[in-house]
Amino acid sequence: MRALDIMTSSVVTASPEMTTQAAAKLLADKHISGAPVVDAAGHVVGIVSEGDLLRRAEIGTGTARRSWWLELLAGTRELAAAYVKEHGHVVGDVMNDRVISIEPDMPLKEIADILERNRIKRVPVLDDGKLVGIVSRANLIRALACVAPAGDSLSTRDDTSIRDAIVREMSGMRWALSKKDVIVIDGVAHLWGVIESEEEKRAIRITAEAVPGVKEVVSHLTYPTIIPAM
Repeated sequence: MRALDIMTSSVVTASPEMTTQAAAKLLADKHISGAPVVDAAGHVVGIVSEGDLLRRAEIGTGTARRSWWLELLAGTRELAAAYVKEHGHVVGDVMNDRVISIEPDMPLKEIADILERNRIKRVPVLDDGKLVGIVSRANLIRALACVAPAGDSLSTRDDTSIRDAIVREMSGMRWALSKKDVIVIDGVAHLWGVIESEEEKRAIRITAEAVPGVKEVVSHLTYPTIIPAM
């Protein structure tokens, strides 16, 4: 499997001019921990994550003042960077501008190596410099749960077509799954996501089963987690 087989295609992005408060709201509303930062020309210029917004003066989470001798030992660059993280008003000031990207055809093993080696949680997928998706650790875990194949498979392209067809068949339905919630391996369709009823689960399964090339449908669909009132 490769990046294009598991990546999330509908990518939530931020802009360098977006305020830090707006970025925080974006991450919270979309239930994501980070997003690529794209400039007006469509180029990925950085990544903004929860970590970049963790130490903020507005909510009193700034870095504690160190003793005078530790401050003396710290370089001005380090001190200035910490100040910017705490007080910067726009995404362009607080984001990580060291952009690590991958291509759609990169094998999963190489992607896992990149995430681990650089200690990052996600990586944008670029095709000829254009942002086409994002692969996160969660995408890789889902692929693992679906039983990752060994080596390159001749059916990879067919699996990709089947995945696209399943998503296309559900398009327009209120219970439709997004592309990130569908993974196809050797003709076996693995379906993820949150459902509200058994009827939705049945409709999703029937839709996937009807797509030519699907050998089997494995459901990983779950109901919403209910937190009991205190």
